Amino acid sequence: MFKNSKSHHSFFKKTALQTRGNLTVYPILLAISVAHLFNDLLQALIPAVYPMLKENYNLNFAQIGMITLCFQISSSLLQPIVGAYTDKNPKPYSQIVGMFFTLFGILALAYAKDYYWVLVSVTLVGIGSSIFHPESSRVAFMASGGKRSLAQSIFQIGGNAGTAMAPLLVAWIVLPSGQQHLLWFVFVVLLAQLVLYYIGSWYKGVLISRKLQQKKPIAIPNLSQTKISMSIVILLLLIFSKYFYVASITSYFQFYTMDKFGISEVQAQVYLFYFLLAVALGTLIGGFYGDRLGRKYIIWFSVLGVAPFTLLLPYADLTWTAILVVIIGFILASAFPSILVYAQELLPKKIGMVSGLFYGFAFGMGGVGSAVLGLWADQTSIEYIYTVCSFLPLIGVIAYFLPDMKKVTFTKE
Repeated sequence: MFKNSKSHHSFFKKTALQTRGNLTVYPILLAISVAHLFNDLLQALIPAVYPMLKENYNLNFAQIGMITLCFQISSSLLQPIVGAYTDKNPKPYSQIVGMFFTLFGILALAYAKDYYWVLVSVTLVGIGSSIFHPESSRVAFMASGGKRSLAQSIFQIGGNAGTAMAPLLVAWIVLPSGQQHLLWFVFVVLLAQLVLYYIGSWYKGVLISRKLQQKKPIAIPNLSQTKISMSIVILLLLIFSKYFYVASITSYFQFYTMDKFGISEVQAQVYLFYFLLAVALGTLIGGFYGDRLGRKYIIWFSVLGVAPFTLLLPYADLTWTAILVVIIGFILASAFPSILVYAQELLPKKIGMVSGLFYGFAFGMGGVGSAVLGLWADQTSIEYIYTVCSFLPLIGVIAYFLPDMKKVTFTKE
């Protein structure tokens, strides 16, 4: 088919020139960001409807935490496996397959008859996410043209924007009309499939063009295996502190503000939107400066720098809660593009596996965190968990032991 098509020949030639010239392919970065927006919008429907699910199925906080655990575990355990497989067997259209799992999950959630069907539906959405992220992160890496933190932040900001939009769309479409109105989001799935087909076609073109090129050597950091392994462990610990805290916001912030300040469910969704919007902005700014200042320093600033504000949050009134949650979201989110690219530079021959590992671990920590915090909230109070979680960012002090990748020499392999 491709040999007989002049347009495809032109497309592959242009792709080959872009990859050989190490140019940043902004149309693809924009497309993968939009696809990430759709994917994470669909994921974020789940925590956004927690107050409705809690009322419809008479759930306690432990059961809410279990919903998040099923969703996050299904979206985390498969990701390193998918990434490791696609490192050796690239699958340009695999994200489309993942989106079908998400579609079935949304349909099942709209018509869930009981709590157990809710668990099944969110698990399907999680599987779709686990297929989407590793290859999509690889696409961002391939299209980066060397601007890796910026590329990952563009990719990530789409996901953050989708996550931020979900509470508002749920408040507008679902909460006034009922759970079955989740079916409106099937149109989002259809739009996502179109964008993913465009990305898959470009990705396939890159694979074909690379077969025609001489294989380029890979730059390997001149670090001992022990140092690399230790750095990966440190990065995972930073992900733990970040996403365990983020779980306390995304899963329970609506309940926290409703319980502490007596605001309505719709108003609580708006305050959650403030946090999620700040996360989107922080991701973009963090990626921009990660390429310029050095990823280690952005990581240090983000994970440890947020600590004073998390420590203040449990004692703030409603106005200051809104201000602080914006600051917290912005600073926390600035680290993830740098953490992911830093890990990719440590293991440049395993881009898919590394991306899957870090996205998977992030989702897994979010799920475990939500389950643990839900049990804890039932035993104590929703306010108490925010007091305890406020100390989590102090773990960020271990970023001191990361090597400065700007000063590390690389060898070709």
